[in-house]
Amino acid sequence: MSDNNFKSLEDTLDKYIPPEELREVKRILYGRAEDNPITFSLEATSLAKEVGVDLRGYTFTARKEDLRRPRIVRVGAIQNTVDIPTTAPIHVQRDALHEKVSNILRVAASAGVNIICFQEAWTMPFAFCTREKFPWCEFAEDAEHGPTTKLMKELAKQYNMVIVSPILERDSNHNDTIWNTAVVISNNGNYIGKHRKNHIPRVGDFNESTYYFEGDTGHPVFETQFGKIAINICYGRHHPQNWMMFGLNGAEIVFNPSATIGALSEPLWGIEARNAAIANGYFTVAINRVGTEVFPNEFTSANGQPAHKDFGPFYGSSYIAAPDGSRTPALSRDKDGLLVAELDLNLCRQVKDFWGFQMTQRLPLYAESLAKVTKPDYKPQVIREN
Repeated sequence: MSDNNFKSLEDTLDKYIPPEELREVKRILYGRAEDNPITFSLEATSLAKEVGVDLRGYTFTARKEDLRRPRIVRVGAIQNTVDIPTTAPIHVQRDALHEKVSNILRVAASAGVNIICFQEAWTMPFAFCTREKFPWCEFAEDAEHGPTTKLMKELAKQYNMVIVSPILERDSNHNDTIWNTAVVISNNGNYIGKHRKNHIPRVGDFNESTYYFEGDTGHPVFETQFGKIAINICYGRHHPQNWMMFGLNGAEIVFNPSATIGALSEPLWGIEARNAAIANGYFTVAINRVGTEVFPNEFTSANGQPAHKDFGPFYGSSYIAAPDGSRTPALSRDKDGLLVAELDLNLCRQVKDFWGFQMTQRLPLYAESLAKVTKPDYKPQVIREN
């Protein structure tokens, strides 16, 4: 079955497995037998149809507590194609994506979303495969005062919504260097801060180190009105220590805005963010773009295959995972989508209390061992028979 025909794992499971068996399959695969879908208002579903976005929603509950009220928050994740040809002027491409995502934000507001995150470098095609500097570097903009942040500040205030906006950043204060950055905007329309991508891939067509290096912002957690959030950008999901540090800094929800293709990473996709939720006692939101992006000039993939102009297909499949190991079904592999999850953040502490992972993780032991590993004269602790 080709990528064009295979729409989603969930559709295939629903199509071929009888309902009672499907409950057990979902219990094992997704951590719960029922999807617990959200019933959206007629306004939200009608608007989603008008905008042309696949709206899906699910609920995660927590035990009722005596001393704490439920901490209910709705988070959203947007996955989308890039529709304007990459040969169009830069401002035309960016403006088209601004308009498209702004329309999806209207749906999110109607669906009651409190915090939303877009896909990695959402204001542009993922042109880093080309290794060409021009015109792609023109997409880079100021994180705090650029046109994308200005627009998102207006919409965040209008919709009373925290917005996580991953962009290509131009740092004019430091010699116009470029970074892969997520900007966090409060529901009051204020710029809270930014996080720069910690781990940069050098694999396949992901030639990102041609454009920017590893970030220098550490592992910040942003305290918003709706909860403490962090952003683990794309390739950082392959690094458990990256996920861990956001948890140690108190994150309750960690977004993973990404751009990744099926031939490279799809078998890993459903595992990594979910495993991070389990290991660190927080919710994770894995977001991937969709579609195939075609560029003006051919480029090679350093794999002995002929040069080509397309990058993709990006397989979407965005999903949300909970600290107890349960997760939502994924969005489709090929459609624009808005995934909404209603969370009770009390579940984070409840799972920590139950499993005790944080209590038993022995950070001093690993800090001591890692300090040794980083020294030039380190020798692995291997014991051999005399």
